Amino acid sequence: MGYLDNTTVTVDAILTNKGRQLLAAGGQLNVVKFAVADDEIDYDLYNPAHTLGTNYYGAVIENMPVLEALPDETQMMRYKLLTLPKDVIGIPVISLAPSSVSFTSLTQEVTITPSTLNLQNGNGIFGYTAILSDDTVATLMIAPNGKVNQGGPTSPVQNSLLQDQGISVTNFLDDELTGISTTGKTVTKIGTQFVLKPKPQANTTQIVKAVLTIVGNETGGFKTIIITVDPSNFLTLDIQTSIQ
Repeated sequence: MGYLDNTTVTVDAILTNKGRQLLAAGGQLNVVKFAVADDEIDYDLYNPAHTLGTNYYGAVIENMPVLEALPDETQMMRYKLLTLPKDVIGIPVISLAPSSVSFTSLTQEVTITPSTLNLQNGNGIFGYTAILSDDTVATLMIAPNGKVNQGGPTSPVQNSLLQDQGISVTNFLDDELTGISTTGKTVTKIGTQFVLKPKPQANTTQIVKAVLTIVGNETGGFKTIIITVDPSNFLTLDIQTSIQ
């Protein structure tokens, strides 16, 4: 991570991992839309009690360094700027059902359904990006009815990238999270509904945990839940299920 000099106007444009994957698959870049975000801004620094008056309320924010662009799209632009209808009375937020996931059997699977509150049909076009922090804990898939409908035809290459992201990158976890597995890689999928399944564990006496983060592709914002896998009863419960 680096910083840009904010004393001059700078445009720092790079390809994300997704863009590089598109080019490697024989696709072409045809930018028709863009988004802006304020990920690096801490609005708690806005000080309406500044002794020098209104011109200095936002002085600290205005003088903060601007972050350089990152190629990892799962870590950038989580807080997108958007124009809301006049009748909206709240900021769009991501809600998840269920709000936590625990696995005690390999036969289990859980469907994660995100929704956007305070904005009708929020993220209804481009859906959500699901980020599983460790692919050795669970498998992340797009639900059969959770594929993104772009509202028009797309090329086979683009359609494949949109519906079946399998980018594996190094884990990025919040510092305050503890007990989270970092053995595997991060996996992302884009859709409107997702399915999680546990994976077998070599150590059957150790509970492992991963983080699932859902990001709104249109409104920004994200919601995080913990995925817990307890393999201690995998063998017993799975044998009982197969007998029944």
